[in-house]
Amino acid sequence: MPGWLIDLVPLEAIKIVLVLFLSFLIGLEREEHRNLRQGGKRPSFGGVRTFPLIGLTGYGMALLSGDQLLLVAVGFAGVAGFLLLSYQQQLSRQDDPGATTEISGLVTYIVGALVSRGEFWIATTIAIIGVLLLELKGMLEGLTERVSAEEVLAFTKFLLLTAVILPVVPNAQFGSFGFNPFKAWLSVIAASAISYGSYIVQKLARGRGGIFLAAVLGGAYSSTMTTVVLAKRARGLASPGVYAGGILMASGAMYLRVLVLVGLFNRALLKELAVPFVLLGCASLLGGWLWARREARASGVEAEVQEKNPLELSAAFLFGILFTVLLMATHYATVYFGRGGVYALAGLSGLSDIDPFILGLTQSSAGQASLALTGAAIVIAVSSNNFIKGLYALGFAGRKAGWQILGLLWALAVLGLAPLVF
Repeated sequence: MPGWLIDLVPLEAIKIVLVLFLSFLIGLEREEHRNLRQGGKRPSFGGVRTFPLIGLTGYGMALLSGDQLLLVAVGFAGVAGFLLLSYQQQLSRQDDPGATTEISGLVTYIVGALVSRGEFWIATTIAIIGVLLLELKGMLEGLTERVSAEEVLAFTKFLLLTAVILPVVPNAQFGSFGFNPFKAWLSVIAASAISYGSYIVQKLARGRGGIFLAAVLGGAYSSTMTTVVLAKRARGLASPGVYAGGILMASGAMYLRVLVLVGLFNRALLKELAVPFVLLGCASLLGGWLWARREARASGVEAEVQEKNPLELSAAFLFGILFTVLLMATHYATVYFGRGGVYALAGLSGLSDIDPFILGLTQSSAGQASLALTGAAIVIAVSSNNFIKGLYALGFAGRKAGWQILGLLWALAVLGLAPLVF
């Protein structure tokens, strides 16, 4: 509160004005709801006079209570009792009257009490958020029609991974290879968040953006899975170029995804890989788009690439296990087999999801593995993954489409090894 304003006007007068303003704002919204939306035909509790009175009641009870909360609680119970009587009367007239107005009255009382105790920011924030929630009734209730129970469950799983499990995971080093459970689970969350974000965007953009957007988002989720899905759809087509270009774009998105994951845990390693991976990612995205544009007439194919929600708890725990195993393997490969062992492990990691191996490297580079060795291993892992995806495409897409996709991905795999030369 500005000092010059307190010098001009008594502090309690400022509090009373603030209580009246915030309470009137809530009451005005309720009055408008009663008169305009219901035509004033259904009697309901309170309006532009009642709500300011409730706010002043809360202010006065908090002022009288001093440092104690007993009078505030008694006042709250009294207001709640009147609101309960009002709700019972409405319940006798209507089958489903709703309790929003009565709850708003309780919020108004709390706002008055908070202002009395000098919590101006909290009181203002609560009042404004309350009015927004009341005004956005139609939009918020419409979410139940647009958001399925599966989406709510998926978001709850994400909160479980982040807000429930992560805080209780120990943040300490264990074992000779420097295993940190907190960092391991943080790696799981980082990979899951990128995949889940891509999945949400796909859901929001369903039916729009065509194969190009689907390929990019699918690559951000899992370029291997996207390659398999698009390769299956390209099988037997006379002109599979759109799908081939889309698969190349998905691999380009993978390079950018890897950069994001590396940057979250190792800034020094990010500097080593930023330039070549950005160039490779952008070149793949542009090259895939140009390749697909040659057969633009076929771009009206289904845009959906990944339909299964990625946030499965079993998948998250499996990721954590793979992360730990590959972190150990990287440590022992570095100690006992040196550079060749790490490179061999990087090549083998390309057979499946490379994220656990890459995230393990971002932490092992702080130990025995040097920054240059770690960066080279990531380059090899990504190129190995592109090489393997080419074989997957050949198997799932058939000879005509498969050879086209394999040629593009193997060319990218070879080009992706160029940073090793420098």
